[in-house]
Amino acid sequence: MMILVTYDVDTTDKKGAKRLRQVAKSCVNHGKRVQNSVFECVLNEAQFTSLIHELNLIIDKNKDSLRFYNLGKNWNRKVTTLGVDTSIDLTNELIV
Repeated sequence: MMILVTYDVDTTDKKGAKRLRQVAKSCVNHGKRVQNSVFECVLNEAQFTSLIHELNLIIDKNKDSLRFYNLGKNWNRKVTTLGVDTSIDLTNELIV
């Protein structure tokens, strides 16, 4: 399933800047950055649960905000892009 992860981490102090880097790194490990604080992740239920747990350990629940949008399996029909589309097919193998 396609999960869209968005976040807003309070970076008014050094701890916040560190949390921001940790959240971004965790999201990079699970998906592809499509905008500064937005990631597209193709995950199964176990991976999604793991990602939520991992991020929950990083954030400050009183200052930071994360949102997860489940676009499901037929997500291609639900995404419309205007302007530059830097997306890749996340369902196929990627050779680096």
